[in-house]
Amino acid sequence: MPRLHAPRALLPDGWARDVRIDIDAHGDIVAIAPGVEAGDGMRVAGIVVPGMPDLHSHAFQRAMAGLTERAGPAGDSFWSWRDLMYRFLDRLGPVEVEAIAAQVYVELLRHGYTAVAEFHYLHNDRDGGAYEEPTALCDAICAAAGASGIGLTLLPVLYQSGGFGGAAPLPAQRRFLLDDDRYARLVETLLRRHRGDRQIRIGIAPHSLRAVAPEALRRAVDHVTRLDPRAPIHIHVAEQLREVEQCLAWSGARPVAWLLDNAAIDGRWCAVHATHMDTLETGRLAASGAVAGICPTTEGNLGDGLFALGPYVAAGGVLGIGSDSNVSVSPVEELRWLEYGQRLTRRARNLFAPTPGASTGAALYRAALAGGARACARPIGALAPGHRADLVVLDADHPVLLGRDDDALLDAWIFAGNDTPVRDVMVGGHWLVREGRHVHEAQARADFGRAVARLMQSD
Repeated sequence: MPRLHAPRALLPDGWARDVRIDIDAHGDIVAIAPGVEAGDGMRVAGIVVPGMPDLHSHAFQRAMAGLTERAGPAGDSFWSWRDLMYRFLDRLGPVEVEAIAAQVYVELLRHGYTAVAEFHYLHNDRDGGAYEEPTALCDAICAAAGASGIGLTLLPVLYQSGGFGGAAPLPAQRRFLLDDDRYARLVETLLRRHRGDRQIRIGIAPHSLRAVAPEALRRAVDHVTRLDPRAPIHIHVAEQLREVEQCLAWSGARPVAWLLDNAAIDGRWCAVHATHMDTLETGRLAASGAVAGICPTTEGNLGDGLFALGPYVAAGGVLGIGSDSNVSVSPVEELRWLEYGQRLTRRARNLFAPTPGASTGAALYRAALAGGARACARPIGALAPGHRADLVVLDADHPVLLGRDDDALLDAWIFAGNDTPVRDVMVGGHWLVREGRHVHEAQARADFGRAVARLMQSD
C-alpha cells in the first residue's frame, strides 16, 4: 500500500501537520492520520492540497486560442466568435481531437487541476455523417485523458436545434447533431464500456434550451436516469443576454426559470454560466442544490457578463469553476477573476470571504473543490478516506509562498502572481507531474504541434 507523508496538508476540517496518507492499489485514499512521524512513508516535498476539479471544458478550443482576437467590421461578440469556432472545427478529426485534448489535459494538470468534465459536442464526421465507430470522437477524449492521467467526467452533448422552438440547425452545426435514438445508443455504449472505471465517469449534456427542445430534454434525462440514477447532467444556460431575450419570446420565461419550472433540477445538475439571472432565479437555483458552473476567463474573453456571485452565495448556492474554451488552463486565474469581477463592479475588496478576517483565497478554493466534485460526480475534491488520491504539492520555497502559512498560502497562490508554484501532482495514486513537468509532456507537445500544423494549413 503506497504511503505518503506530508509536512502540511489541507484536510476537510482544516490544515494539519505531519500527515500520513495511505492509498490503496486502486488509487483511493483509505486512511489519513495527522500528527504522526513519517515512518516508512514517502516524504512529500511541499504543501499538499486537494487537486481542483475543472467542471467545464471544450478541449478542442485550446487549439484556436488567440485566433479570434481581431475585431470584425460590425463589432465583435459571442455570436461572431461562435461563427469562427464553427469554421475551425470543420478541420478536426479523431487524431486532432485526441492530440489537442491530451495537450490541454497536460497543461491543466501542471497548473493544479486533477479532474475535468468534458462537455463534448463534436460527434459526426466533417460532412455530418456518422463515423464507422459512432463513439470515435468520444473515444479520442477518453484516450487523451488516459494518456495524460487526468480524471474524466465525459458529457456527450445532445444538440438538435438551431434555436428556440425547434429552429432548423445551421449547416455549420452538422457535426453536433444526433437524433434521440443515436444519442441514446451513444450514452448506453459509453456507460457500458466505462462502468467500473474509477477514472472515467459518464453523464449527459443537453447543450442548451435553444439547442434541445423540451421533449428531447425530458427523454434524454429520463433515459440516463434509468441507466444510472446518479449520472451528472450539465447544460449551458443564460450565458448571453440575447439567449434570455429569445427564451422570453419563445416561452414567456427566462432560461433558468424555465429550467427550474420544467425539469427536476437537483444536485446532479450543473448550470453552466447562468450569467444572466434575476433575483428570483438566483435564489431558486441556489436552493435547488445544482452547481453553478462559472468560467470567468472564458466569460470575460467572450464578453458574456458577470455571474451574480454575492446573492447566489448568500442564498447558499454551490459553485465550481471551469476552463471552458481553455484560453486559460489555470484554476488560480479562474478563482482570481471570480473575485476580481465582483471587486470591479462593487468597488470593494475581499468579497468572497465569509466573515471578517477570513481568507478570501481559502474560501474560494474550498468552495470550488466542493462544487467541482459534485459536478464531476466523482469522489474527488478532498483529502479524505473514500476519495481518490488526487493531490497537488505546492513548492514551499517558491518566492510567492515564502513566509506564508496555512490559508495565507492559498491567498498568495491565487492573488500573488502567475508563475505557478505547483511542484508535483498525483491523480488516482499516480504521480503525473514531478518538479513542474508532466511525465508525458514532450510526447503530448509533439503530437499537439503536428495537429496544429495540419489545422493551420490553408485550403
